[in-house]
Amino acid sequence: MPIGRVKITFRELMEKVVIIGTGCAGLTAALYTARANLQPLVLTGLQPGGLLTTTSIVENYPGFPEGIDGYELMTRMQKQAERFGARVKFGTVDAVDFSKQPFVLTVDGEPVESETIIIASGAGHRHIGLDSEAKLEKKGVTFCATCDGALPMFRHHPLVVVGGGDSACEEAMYLTRFASVVYLVHRRDSLRASRIMAERTLANPKVKPIWDSVVTEVLDVKLDKVTGVKLKNVKTNAESTLDCAGLFVAIGHTPNTKIFKGVIDMDENGYIIPKRGTATNVPGVFVAGDCSDHVYRQAITAAGLGCAAAIDAERYLAARNE
Repeated sequence: MPIGRVKITFRELMEKVVIIGTGCAGLTAALYTARANLQPLVLTGLQPGGLLTTTSIVENYPGFPEGIDGYELMTRMQKQAERFGARVKFGTVDAVDFSKQPFVLTVDGEPVESETIIIASGAGHRHIGLDSEAKLEKKGVTFCATCDGALPMFRHHPLVVVGGGDSACEEAMYLTRFASVVYLVHRRDSLRASRIMAERTLANPKVKPIWDSVVTEVLDVKLDKVTGVKLKNVKTNAESTLDCAGLFVAIGHTPNTKIFKGVIDMDENGYIIPKRGTATNVPGVFVAGDCSDHVYRQAITAAGLGCAAAIDAERYLAARNE
């Protein structure tokens, strides 16, 4: 078989674009690269649709004046990208080799080669870091109110939400549908949430803020279920115990970038640092969304970055193949 024939076959088997992640950034990148006839392969990771699928109502994404369910929004985005030729595959990237072209991803044990990569792996829920928190996870400790708040174990009982941002406020508000009372524990004396979210949350009679406090232990590991939390006031060091049936942790996110450590430049917190536009330190590898954005972290900004990464990847391929 002629060498030229072998080369053509190899090129046909290699992807032009592989997108890691199916949140707003990944699916927007998929839409733009698909419309550019690049037939992107989109890998879902462990959470297809990203964290937005756990949000009950999205009110700040343009085009939906009445709001839209997070899962429905991501489903619509995926269908739109697929309409133009994007291929969405359930798979998790185990390892990467960006040392040479083509790039090689190990996806569920199988190699996938591509000329370009768009990292849109998003971020995961940050944990408090307590041993008792880990032992009682899924036994009353949870990181998603919309996923777990309606469970019988939480209904008509006091619940605790830890955090002070928009996510914590949304969790607390959602839980008021089921809980007898929702204690919102925050280490500061005011919420970091947007003004409208903070005002709405604090105006709810079922939400009781507990300021200047942190959770130091989750009770009770011996009973194998959550019965309460131990609190410490950061200003007075006073300790107290608060009875509850569940602990909902909403203290931010950690970027899903561990597999790129040592290969892609990132800051001390694991957020990938773009060099120019969405380009990383490895030519042909681009980044978009919450895995690189620790400032805005909004669905619309993630989508915008996904668009930018797709355009950057398209231009890179055009220049490379001239």
